Amino acid sequence: MKIEITLAAAEKIKTRTEGRGGYLKLKYDTDGCGCAVNGVAALWFVPELDENDIQIETNDVPIYIEKAKAVFFDEQMKIDFSTVSNCFQLKSPQQILNGHMSLIVK
Repeated sequence: MKIEITLAAAEKIKTRTEGRGGYLKLKYDTDGCGCAVNGVAALWFVPELDENDIQIETNDVPIYIEKAKAVFFDEQMKIDFSTVSNCFQLKSPQQILNGHMSLIVK
């Protein structure tokens, strides 16, 4: 699995996390979605990793995902930032996984 982080997204991530220690995670968030297979992708900046997190190759900062949730993501993805909608976007060549993704700083 590979994730490309655009320049716009990298700058916004840096601005939101500057001066904080932690890790960037791509979460498959199922809270409030009714079932474990229904969820939405979200970016989280967390102070610690969980033991089941795995590192994903990117062109910028490392991103981690829960190993068990990797099946919900595509092999090639891109994280971008839209200034029009003021949010992050997670895309792959096949689909838009989340067109209005937020960055949650824990």
